Amino acid sequence: MSFLHGFKKNLNRAGQSIRRSGNDRTVDNEFDEEYERFRQLEKKSEKLAKEAKGYLDSLRAMTQAQKRICTILDSFYDESTPMPQSGIEYKKAIERLDEETRTNLDNAYRNTVIEPLARFCSYFPEINEAIKRRQKKLLDYDSAKAKVRRLVDRPSEDPQKLPRAEQEANVARELYENLNTIIVNDLPKVVELRVPYIDPCFEALVKSQLRFSQVSYEQLESLRNYFPPSSTEADQRVDDVLQQMRELTICGNF
Repeated sequence: MSFLHGFKKNLNRAGQSIRRSGNDRTVDNEFDEEYERFRQLEKKSEKLAKEAKGYLDSLRAMTQAQKRICTILDSFYDESTPMPQSGIEYKKAIERLDEETRTNLDNAYRNTVIEPLARFCSYFPEINEAIKRRQKKLLDYDSAKAKVRRLVDRPSEDPQKLPRAEQEANVARELYENLNTIIVNDLPKVVELRVPYIDPCFEALVKSQLRFSQVSYEQLESLRNYFPPSSTEADQRVDDVLQQMRELTICGNF
């Protein structure tokens, strides 16, 4: 029964939302401005949290792809033609990089970037629920005002009807204004929270990227001695081949 009562009340409010005239509609420019700022913050924060998680997923996918490359390269060799030492060392380097990513970078990145952003975004549903409650109180208040206006325009035979309607309107106004004041005061505080949340996350993101790049460079740099040093002549041959590829109609520009 309580569910049906609440459902009917919500339907009545929906009807009120449609029937309200311009004179009965309460306009709060201050709330509208703060709510728009909050909506933009919510949208950008959720997108940032999604992309930040996508970055970590991409790192893990990249290291896994490198491990699969090692496995495929190994399949080109057998006992009669074993993999050269450069391939063996490359495999070891990639395994060390994957281990570093899984054990150190992954945990640090989750603790300093993903989890703080997720915690920040977790506040938004509760705030949106409060905004919905405010909207319901606003509909109740505007409906009560409209009822008073109708009784003023067309007085009832019951002399107590207008005073009762005015009292109901005052109660509805007080309920709405109390909740509205809290929300209007708190929304700017929520928006300002982006500074202590986003700035440290951004710093941690950059440091994580730097750490991954450094580890990758160190592991791959260790393989330099297994390959002949590049020369100007070799670089020129590569440039010549690239130029020939550019001249092919089936190949786009590099």
